[in-house]
Amino acid sequence: MGSILLKNILLDGEAVDIRISGKYISEITKVSSCGENGASGNASGVEVVDCTGKRAFPGLVNMHTHAAMSLMRGIGEDILFKDWIARIWEVESDLDEEFVYWGTKAACLEMLKTGTTTFNDQYWFSPTAHKAAVEMGLRPAVSYVVLDHHDPEEAQRQKEQCLRMYEQSLQWPDNSKFVMAFHSVYSVSEEMMLWSAEFAREHSLKLHIHLCETENEVKECHAKHGMSPVKYLDSLGILGPDVIAAHTLWLSDEDIEILGRNQVSCVHNINSNLKLASGYRFKYNELRDAGANVCLGTDGCASSNNLDMFEAMKTSAIVQNPMAMPLDELVDMATVNGAKALGLNVGKIEPGALADILVINTDNTFFLSPGPFLANLIYSAHSDCVESVICNGRFVMKERKVKGEAEILRNAAAMFSRLHL
Repeated sequence: MGSILLKNILLDGEAVDIRISGKYISEITKVSSCGENGASGNASGVEVVDCTGKRAFPGLVNMHTHAAMSLMRGIGEDILFKDWIARIWEVESDLDEEFVYWGTKAACLEMLKTGTTTFNDQYWFSPTAHKAAVEMGLRPAVSYVVLDHHDPEEAQRQKEQCLRMYEQSLQWPDNSKFVMAFHSVYSVSEEMMLWSAEFAREHSLKLHIHLCETENEVKECHAKHGMSPVKYLDSLGILGPDVIAAHTLWLSDEDIEILGRNQVSCVHNINSNLKLASGYRFKYNELRDAGANVCLGTDGCASSNNLDMFEAMKTSAIVQNPMAMPLDELVDMATVNGAKALGLNVGKIEPGALADILVINTDNTFFLSPGPFLANLIYSAHSDCVESVICNGRFVMKERKVKGEAEILRNAAAMFSRLHL
């Protein structure tokens, strides 16, 4: 892997040169007032890119999605969560590896166009999803998903399949992660939730779950177990700093204390929550202050309809009190907090970090205002201001062009004939 030099790019308001060596940011040098600096781009093998007038921004970390659902948007519109998920499970019974491969490729194309470089995926045929993402140059964290619907035979099959997939993942390149997952407290038996948590601990894996997504989920758990889903999982010893809990929307004060005490990574998925009328009052400040690591995700396209993390940042903020989510904290939710949850050295632009960098083109109306760059980027602009994307030290999108885009769109479109809609 060669070197890249981003010359005269703005970072935190200052003009700098950013040198990338291999996978890492090796040097950041300030440009003097006369335009000179100490970084030379003349060395052999260095790709020099003039970024005058452009901005550097960390690659975004989408902490909860179902990537191959990029081919399932619009199949469950105008219905509530209970009917929506029944519809999804019905459609998913037709899926195969080829569908997941091209669906994930299409999702990766969309994520590149909207600035995501790392995503935490929870979906089927995880080795196939991993292959598709790595080919696209993104950094995937893909899960084996336990979903036994309380069926002992299915549970045993999933145990055996999970072990095979984990062993296969040991051969994956180091820019990706294997994650353990179970779907939820209502769709997975207690035995398999405990087995999943133990498997994750035994192999030092993250555990990715849905938790307290709907009010009905909480009510059913109280009726069945006499406690909330959060308290139930805590009583089983499942919660901890390696748990990534998507949604965490319907929470009591006690639930928040438990999540904070266990340092759980809680993933806010605002557009999905709003779309399915699951709720909108995400208790960000309370979770943050309790000690939880709050991250941001889009959920899958069957519910959120897109994978645009910039849109997720904006919507997350504007449905809260104007003071609840300051801009710098919004950015942390979409970058470094997700990196922390996954144990990755990404989400920041500094020497020694993995080189995941967005080149933002501000030559448009959205950035004419002298207001703060982050305000213009998150509240005014759209993700098409992402001109180029570097992931793991190499360009994966340059000037809005992604290698193989036409082929991806063509093959992804052909997959719709597989679905019985």
